[in-house]
Amino acid sequence: QSAIFNFQSLLIVLLLTICTCAYVRANFPSILDRNKSGFLGLFWKAARIGERLSPWVSASCIAMAFSVLFLS
Repeated sequence: QSAIFNFQSLLIVLLLTICTCAYVRANFPSILDRNKSGFLGLFWKAARIGERLSPWVSASCIAMAFSVLFLS
């Protein structure tokens, strides 16, 4: 199935996108900072979510890993 139609897969893709964008912005800030508008602005917003809500994002990643490993 596609990640769009499976809710758990959609959450995994969303969490991985947030974590990846936050990592890229921490190491290469100019890549995301110059693309704040349009479609690529979604990646900048995901990086901001990852930076500002990092304890919640990391707790969500741990919960999702537990769910995938032990409940699926």
